Amino acid sequence: METLVETSKSVPVSGNILVDRKKVMELVDQLRLTIPEEIRAAEDVLSQKDQILNTAQNDARRTKSNAEDELRDRLNQSEVVTQAESRAADTIKDAEERATRMLQQSEAEAQSRRTEADAYALRSLRAMEAELEKLSGSVRRGIEVLAVQASQNLNTRYYEEEEEAHAGMLN
Repeated sequence: METLVETSKSVPVSGNILVDRKKVMELVDQLRLTIPEEIRAAEDVLSQKDQILNTAQNDARRTKSNAEDELRDRLNQSEVVTQAESRAADTIKDAEERATRMLQQSEAEAQSRRTEADAYALRSLRAMEAELEKLSGSVRRGIEVLAVQASQNLNTRYYEEEEEAHAGMLN
């Protein structure tokens, strides 16, 4: 947008510029395309969260299955059975806690990405709004300068015609 402002033609006397509407609209379209990319990045984080959760759940199932297999192998030994049950319960508890932590971390990261994407979009839109207000002010001032010049030209032409008409009457 800065390049567009820098390369635009200036309006004499006013310090204003004329901006190519088509180029401004292209910049607006580019911003519209950029914002969805930030949203897609947030969706990717959410997708990763599901993947991490699935991995943790698979690990928990595998750990549980391994613990159950170990328990069956030692069913004939009473002390070993008690110890195996305790270890299996601890393993399952640890796996569930790990899965819960991973899920919470993924959700926090996804929320952070969404917040960052929203903040970026808001900053971009506010910057664009400010730039458009500047451009609108420049256009308005250019119109005012041209209106004053046109009014002065009409007045000058009127007085010249009046003088010619008066001079013609004297002859």
